[in-house]
Amino acid sequence: MQQLSRPARRAVLVLHVAVSVSWLGLTLGLLALGLTGYTTGSPDMATAAYRAMKVFGDWLVLPIALMSLVSGLVLSLGTPWGLARHRWVVIKFWLTLLTLLLSVFALRPGINDLAAAAAAGTPAPGIHLVIAPAIATATYFFLTAISVLKPWGPTKRGGRLRAARSAGDRAGRARTSDPAGVGVRQQRASTSRGQ
Repeated sequence: MQQLSRPARRAVLVLHVAVSVSWLGLTLGLLALGLTGYTTGSPDMATAAYRAMKVFGDWLVLPIALMSLVSGLVLSLGTPWGLARHRWVVIKFWLTLLTLLLSVFALRPGINDLAAAAAAGTPAPGIHLVIAPAIATATYFFLTAISVLKPWGPTKRGGRLRAARSAGDRAGRARTSDPAGVGVRQQRASTSRGQ
């Protein structure tokens, strides 16, 4: 993929940070609602909490998760970070993809089931709607930390690309430091004197 221009990279970076932080805030909100529904002794409060979780699940979880994944892919492919050059980028990509899939295929159906039970007047406490957002929140904090700290260095592929680029840079510097071929003329002169 072609490298993003500086303004485009900045715009995508702002979008990525905004939706990623929104995803983290959304899971914190889901965690608070899940805890409320699980620990309250009031069926009305549990019903309200599970219905609010359904609104978040129906309207926000999928769009925010997809925008986070897509903006992260655009950033990794459109900048020198690449998708497979650094371990932290690879781990962030796979964890984001996994949490997106779990959100769509596990969290949202669980929310829908409890919201339906609450609407029928039988809100049953759901510990899984406390555990899932808690795990998601911890995962997003971890993803935020590795985005800031960028640990673990390059992958094997990234190391090879870095070494090749360094060799090319050294060769380029050698050519630019000897622009008129002075070193070649001096070498020829010393060779002819030695004969």
